[in-house]
Amino acid sequence: MKKLYTTKAISTGGREGSVKTEDGALEVNLSLPKEMGGPGAEGNNPEQLFAAGYAACFNSALQNVAGQKKVKLPAETTVSATVGVGPRDDGEGFGIEAELTVSLPGLDRETAEALVNQAHIVCPYSHALRVSYEVPVSVAD
Repeated sequence: MKKLYTTKAISTGGREGSVKTEDGALEVNLSLPKEMGGPGAEGNNPEQLFAAGYAACFNSALQNVAGQKKVKLPAETTVSATVGVGPRDDGEGFGIEAELTVSLPGLDRETAEALVNQAHIVCPYSHALRVSYEVPVSVAD
């Protein structure tokens, strides 16, 4: 794959710490949700960040597909990403799942479904989840 853009985020303190991008454009304090045994304090969690990124990316993919097909998306178009995390059935760790709901008010169902299905192919988040991409992991020197 020819990379068009690369970014880096650095986490300190895990789910009770913070995460920031290398360029300083984003910095977020993290807090473990009550549902996962945390205090539920102010702050975000990785699943919220994943959901936000996925929703935004899918919405952009949808805009791209609609533009190619010369379909005007309604101004009220929204993409909602629901992300869940929990123990895997194999007992070896945790898994993540995601579900998208796309609202395209005013578009006929056939057109809306065709756009959403194509956006699901175009969106890199969808692709990564669909093909279970193996993430390279290394220890820094």
